[in-house]
Amino acid sequence: MKFTFVGDPMCSWCYGFHKEVTTIVEAMPDLEVQVVLGGLAQGSTQVLDDAGKQFRVTHWTRVEQLSGAQFNREALLARENFVCNTEPVCRAVVAACLIKPSANLLTVFDAFQRAFYVDGLDTTDGKVLATIRASALKAAGLDVDADAFFTVWSSDEAIQATRADFALTRRLGVSGFPSLFMELNGKIGQLSSSYAPAASVQQTLMRIAA
Repeated sequence: MKFTFVGDPMCSWCYGFHKEVTTIVEAMPDLEVQVVLGGLAQGSTQVLDDAGKQFRVTHWTRVEQLSGAQFNREALLARENFVCNTEPVCRAVVAACLIKPSANLLTVFDAFQRAFYVDGLDTTDGKVLATIRASALKAAGLDVDADAFFTVWSSDEAIQATRADFALTRRLGVSGFPSLFMELNGKIGQLSSSYAPAASVQQTLMRIAA
């Protein structure tokens, strides 16, 4: 049985969902886990104005209340000329997989989430992404210097692999993040299309597995 998580590191609900998805996967160690990058705002060129920032801060409060996840609001409000293009950070997760296919991508995914939401880093910048040497990345089995990471991140292979993830997201008919799917005997079914408690997803998975 394959469990597929579709999300975007700059999606606040995906960030809030990390504890839940980790609980699900740890409770069922035999699951084959696939991480698909969704491209929430891929290729965006719109500068985030004050109204856009305030909208996001208000939205983050809802996520925080439900999930307990912490947000660095000050970093977003202080950032000038910020374009919320999520393709670069999605490609960073893909690059990690290219560097080490056996890396725990949920852990890598979370490291880049925390870089944006907690550390307040600009995860739309490839150079910044390449310098994230969080312990979480090493815990995922990814120990590579910034120059080597940036080279892979900049490669045509990484760009095409990221586009392939976006295309898969569209084929799956994803309408919201995070989205969860399961595949059993060649058939794919959707488990959720938004934030969902780990317990309810686990119950569904265990029922299917049985």
